[in-house]
Amino acid sequence: MAQAAQTTTDKPRNKRAQLLEAAAEHFVRHGYAASSMRDIAAGAGMQPASIYYHFPSKVDLLVAVHEEGLRRITQATAGALIGVSGPWTRLEAACIAHLTALLEGGVFFQAVMREPPDVAGEARSRITEMRDEYEAIFVRLLEDIDFPVDTDRHDLRLMLLGAMNWSFTWYRSGQEAPESIARKFVAYLRDGLAAPLSGRD
Repeated sequence: MAQAAQTTTDKPRNKRAQLLEAAAEHFVRHGYAASSMRDIAAGAGMQPASIYYHFPSKVDLLVAVHEEGLRRITQATAGALIGVSGPWTRLEAACIAHLTALLEGGVFFQAVMREPPDVAGEARSRITEMRDEYEAIFVRLLEDIDFPVDTDRHDLRLMLLGAMNWSFTWYRSGQEAPESIARKFVAYLRDGLAAPLSGRD
């Protein structure tokens, strides 16, 4: 009896998860504007009308995709920092976790890490808020590093995250591991800022 109740309870939750996965795939492959609720429902193996039981509108579905994707990547990145010491080592660990999720975690992460679609109002504010909460991990990591006094950490963070987030456009699985790419990004950053100013153009 208890098992039957559990199965019944899990069914809507599983359908919701399928919808989120299907929506993320459509948003990445076709763009938000070109993705219809009908196509997303079909991708999840549902009738078009059934999608509205879970999400009243496409913008609600978009917010939910970002919420779930950012929850997952926050969990992965924060988890990678547990027990890790040293400011550069911690930054490297976070970048490895970020790139591994983005490049090998499926379209879910690509959907939330690319530039958000042009939606207005509360949805836009909520997506921005969630992204800011995740990026705060990197704000704190960069604050812990002893950079040259004139270093703009805000621009540095945007540059680093931008490089990582765009890597899915050129990454080919099997050619180089995400961990290796992340280590290179951090090394370029560390070595470039540590290099002496003399001899530069």
